[in-house]
Amino acid sequence: MSVVIVTGSCGLIGSETVSFFAEKGLDIVGIDNNMRKSFFGQDGSILWNKKRLQKLHKNYQHYSTDIRNQSKINAIFKKYAKDIVLIVHAAAQPSHDWAAKDPMVDFGVNANGTLILLEAYRKFCANAVFIFTSTNKVYGDTPNRLPLIEKEKRFELPDDHRYYKGIDESMSIDNCLHSVFGASKVAADVMVQEYGKYFHLKTGIFRGGCLTGPAHSGAELHGFLSYLVKCAVAKRKYKIYGYKGKQVRDNIHSFDLVNAFEHYFKHPRYGEVYNIGGGRFANVSVLEAIQMCEKLTGEKFNYEYIDTSRIGDHIWWVSDVSKFQAHYPGWQYKFGIEETIKQIYHSQKELV
Repeated sequence: MSVVIVTGSCGLIGSETVSFFAEKGLDIVGIDNNMRKSFFGQDGSILWNKKRLQKLHKNYQHYSTDIRNQSKINAIFKKYAKDIVLIVHAAAQPSHDWAAKDPMVDFGVNANGTLILLEAYRKFCANAVFIFTSTNKVYGDTPNRLPLIEKEKRFELPDDHRYYKGIDESMSIDNCLHSVFGASKVAADVMVQEYGKYFHLKTGIFRGGCLTGPAHSGAELHGFLSYLVKCAVAKRKYKIYGYKGKQVRDNIHSFDLVNAFEHYFKHPRYGEVYNIGGGRFANVSVLEAIQMCEKLTGEKFNYEYIDTSRIGDHIWWVSDVSKFQAHYPGWQYKFGIEETIKQIYHSQKELV
């Protein structure tokens, strides 16, 4: 028996990971206590996804455990210790805005929770592979210093700029404004690196751009593309915060990200860091995404513009994934931005 432990197992990336590896015949142990509902209200609840996973996969075992509870996490790891081959840590408090309301909880989940999982990993199954879903927010607002050009519907870099094809891992994570959320993720990110390099464990850090897909429980404070499409379907007013709606995000489909996880799992490294996102293959501004939604619905999108940007928010982010592709040349994108939006749209239509 080979066991994969997935934290945040009913969230977007967690649930994609569950299905991906369950369908390959591995036994999945999911850990998710639906804190997302307490963060974001009913929009953020993942109970629907939990029921879906339990119905779909007989080889899925669910634990409604808080990752900050060391004794309970240790008990789970101890129970499956000899069979654990992979840990995918996708649980998090993921919102800038929410983190500022309660930094103690944010740091407790993102940083201390990660440390508890790393220690359980080191103690009970040190030969396994540990994958951490980090974030591009570890770079803080440094990307906002780039010489961006304002175009009709987006900001863009000059095509001769070193980061035109995307931002790589050489960008500094120091001396910038991260947001409270970004800072707690930096702490976790660096600790996962350290367990790889200091303890020589197989840890991989994936610094995601926007992660998206039809299984996302998008809410106003987190899940840009999913929430925007949800507003289009439900005819709910959407709020654009600053930058004229021209802020750009790359969006990687959850399948493409988890497929990258599998490539790393098969040939792991020690404390390696990768920027991972839609890159030049799949990126969109808020205004461009609205235009795509209007094309799908055939209706005018209802939005309100607020001339105040979120603290620490990026104006332009496109990931350079060339380092990961150099290490794992067999990995390729499957879903572009328009196909992803269509999937989210049809998923949301089913819920209305």
